[in-house]
Amino acid sequence: MKKILVIDDLPENVFILQDRLVQEGYEVITAYDGNGGIGKAYSELPDLILLDVMMPDISGFEVCKILVNDERTKHIPIILVTARAGAEDTKEGLEAGAFDYIKKPFNRVELMARVKSALKLSDANQQVLQIEKRTTYVATIVTANHKIKQPLTLLSLSSAAIKKELEKDEISKESILNRVKYIDAAIKDINDVLNKLNSITNPELSDYAKDVKMIRVEGKEEG
Repeated sequence: MKKILVIDDLPENVFILQDRLVQEGYEVITAYDGNGGIGKAYSELPDLILLDVMMPDISGFEVCKILVNDERTKHIPIILVTARAGAEDTKEGLEAGAFDYIKKPFNRVELMARVKSALKLSDANQQVLQIEKRTTYVATIVTANHKIKQPLTLLSLSSAAIKKELEKDEISKESILNRVKYIDAAIKDINDVLNKLNSITNPELSDYAKDVKMIRVEGKEEG
């Protein structure tokens, strides 16, 4: 179910939008001021934001600028909802990063058409993000593979040198200690690479984990 955040300081406007969107099968989150809306956007990460322009604490234009310039929310399309839809207002909204405008009072057909259009953009953005994540993940794996080969080679050579030294009648402690230093350095290099890998999530495994979590939640509800 698509999640839509409605931000408007007038409860009656929120109610009208919420009622129409819920009837169309969308999950609706609400906020009644700009700062509260920003907080909800960060915590809920909706698929779409319907944002009133005229609000007392912070204008919709400013909210829009904040959200489109934040890494967490910059890919969420924003539709500005306003009674002001002149050329200058439209220009200011688009420059702030808005995807579209809806003029008050709402026309149900136009509202849903614009919502569906924006959600298509949201889906496209998510696909692009997934592609970028997979590309980054694959590139990291390839780089890690290359970086691990060198210390592994060093470990192999050091091991062979130590074995050869141990076969001698007179064993050089200094020679063995030098090889042990190479081994310690190689182990550190490998650990550094592995730590970097652990900090990067496989996007496909992440999606799988979400699916598993959803199945568990649905199972509890049925039980």
